[in-house]
Amino acid sequence: MDINLIKKLIKIVEQSEITEFSVQEGDLKVSISKQTNTPPSFQIQPNYEQPKPLQVQQPVTSSSVSVSEVKIEKPADNLHEVRSPIVGTFYRAPAPDADDYVHVGDSVSAGSVLCIIEAMKLMNEIESDVDGKIVKILVENASPVEYNQPLFLIQKN
Repeated sequence: MDINLIKKLIKIVEQSEITEFSVQEGDLKVSISKQTNTPPSFQIQPNYEQPKPLQVQQPVTSSSVSVSEVKIEKPADNLHEVRSPIVGTFYRAPAPDADDYVHVGDSVSAGSVLCIIEAMKLMNEIESDVDGKIVKILVENASPVEYNQPLFLIQKN
């Protein structure tokens, strides 16, 4: 290996951000390293929440709840739930300064746009799948929604 080549390699290491370099040619091995005055700095920012401690519930020793007391809430037969098909952010209007797509009391037909759900910077229009009247809007504007979360209650015609 030529001494001039070694000198060039030393200059390259000095001028770059690498701290160690080694090359081998036949039986000759050259290692170049430099020391920096400041240790490398980096930050680790976890993108998860700390797990919450488990809460152990005491087992119920006596049957104090009867079957007649358990209530399962479901919409009335003439009410239809429009659910979120994706996880994202719920928007009632196409733009911040635009009017909402629908309000409580509005009549809608199948295929009418009810809202937008933003997922991964894509705006997904959510349409009504029944004809009817908006009875209740179950989500606040610009709030996150989960998959299959109810968004609207529509009274079917």
